[in-house]
Amino acid sequence: VQLQASGGGLVQPGGSLELFCTASGRSFGTYVMGWFRQAPGKEREFIAGISRSGGLSYYGDLVKGRFTISRDNAKNTVYLQMNSLRIEDTAVYYCAASRYTGNDHRRPVDYHYWGQGTQVTVSS
Repeated sequence: VQLQASGGGLVQPGGSLELFCTASGRSFGTYVMGWFRQAPGKEREFIAGISRSGGLSYYGDLVKGRFTISRDNAKNTVYLQMNSLRIEDTAVYYCAASRYTGNDHRRPVDYHYWGQGTQVTVSS
């Protein structure tokens, strides 16, 4: 599967932004999907994950309550709605797909396919 992330940009602190990740290929609904981010000089950080059906989602502690992950399997797309953005949310955001069964995959090594990343900059 090939992943294409989009929707990044410049936003002021406290603002909102929605990211999109569209998959090509078949069987999108068989992948657990996740979002990660990586700031300069830092390790790649888990943001959110969602089960194959979309019925279960889980979040990293730093974004819980502010970000929402969702998916539309008919459109081969996973979304990340980001609210109450902070300067420290500035990073390149990546979507990823996992072939593993089960849920709650939070490590980069749990994911087999990655999008190219989209830059999110939070600044006044």
